[in-house]
Amino acid sequence: MSYLDNIRTFTRVHELGSMSAAARDQRISPAVASARIAQLESYLGVRLFQRSTRSLKPTEQGRLFYEGALKVIEALEAAETAVMNVTQSPRGSLFVAAPLGVGRRFIAPLVPEFKADYPEIDVRLRLSDRGFDLTAEGIDLGLFLGTPEDSTLRIRKIADCPRVLCAAPAYIETRGLPETGAEIIAQGHACLNLRFPGAPEYRWTLQTPQGPERFSVTGPFESDDGDVLTEWALAGHGIILKPSFEVAPHLASGALVPVAEATPPLPVQLAFLYPHKRLQDPKVRLFMEFAANRIAAQLPR
Repeated sequence: MSYLDNIRTFTRVHELGSMSAAARDQRISPAVASARIAQLESYLGVRLFQRSTRSLKPTEQGRLFYEGALKVIEALEAAETAVMNVTQSPRGSLFVAAPLGVGRRFIAPLVPEFKADYPEIDVRLRLSDRGFDLTAEGIDLGLFLGTPEDSTLRIRKIADCPRVLCAAPAYIETRGLPETGAEIIAQGHACLNLRFPGAPEYRWTLQTPQGPERFSVTGPFESDDGDVLTEWALAGHGIILKPSFEVAPHLASGALVPVAEATPPLPVQLAFLYPHKRLQDPKVRLFMEFAANRIAAQLPR
């Protein structure tokens, strides 16, 4: 194991506060990560972390070493980027994450085209509606639909996307057509929610005459796959809240119809998120610009 590998692993353990999380980020085993830290401590002659069964905290020497190690890593990354920019031959693996629906629609079709232009870059695509912790999971770039909660991430905005509440005509015939979010709640309408184990109570934020208002909604069906919710709505099982571009064909055909139009949902931001250091990596910058421009061209204007 090289001294530089040991330093890289040390900085990630320090930042993530976990040996296993750092191992996942570095794509190595926890045993290798632990061995690298032990080797670094042996070389320096100091203990870098206080370990217990429940926590891993840096020592004073660990905090001091991190400050210097981070400067070394950042300087090396800047030098590597400068060389790659000159040679114009970025290479290696790029880990990209996206929600299921938008990932299938926008990202997956672009991967082969990007690979053809940059044959030495391998795109590893992960699709899930459960959300991602980019830093902890070692993801280079994430396509995000919503409002990011992590203020430490950088944002490359693509567009603001309008959203719509809608349901099948068969559902409306049976349950009636609510005109507002308040009527959805008062009349006990079935709301189809995107949720996963451990998720908080679901709320829809709608624009009312008094301003944005959050409505706690419930229904008979929940799923962690947004496409499943659309299929349930088409089958007449309830109301869904979706970005307009996702259900535009169904609205155009009449298979779904808008509801509660007096209190529409707020628009949602479609954007790329990335840890700030990774913009230095030309692979990240290349794929982000490549994909963002093509995605924007596909969105309704």
